Amino acid sequence: MLMIKILSTRSADFEQVLQAVAGIEAIVQPQDAWGFQTLVESLKQDSMHMLIVYEQKDNSINNTVTGYCLYQVIFEQAEILRIGTHSDYQRQGIASQIFARLNTELRRHQVESLLLEVRSDNVPAIALYEQQEFDLIHKRKGYYQTPHQPAIDALIMQRLYIRE
Repeated sequence: MLMIKILSTRSADFEQVLQAVAGIEAIVQPQDAWGFQTLVESLKQDSMHMLIVYEQKDNSINNTVTGYCLYQVIFEQAEILRIGTHSDYQRQGIASQIFARLNTELRRHQVESLLLEVRSDNVPAIALYEQQEFDLIHKRKGYYQTPHQPAIDALIMQRLYIRE
């Protein structure tokens, strides 16, 4: 069973959870992983929030972190800074569940738009974002530079929220 919670910086397992997130980052973002300390520093800012996806095993209190979403809310604008699902749990709808919970949180905060950046060669992620009603609004030519590799464009995508 999956649970999605907002990570509290005061929770007893805060460091353990961020270590798990840093481990997932190293797997799913090998060219640009954020480490434990970077995640800790980011969450010290009041505008930063993190959703954590746990796989709850039986009635155990030892839940496995399977996914995460680090996002920032500044007034009516939000941005996803990091999002990922552990490779062992991909293609199981976890990212869609993250977006469902994130959309609920952002509407609660009266956010009008959500931005994210994605590598233009990350076809599965782009398909997911388009499914989640994101539109391409800008392209940064040759943004991602790797030695001895062609430069990769960064795509800036946005989802608009209609006030209800």
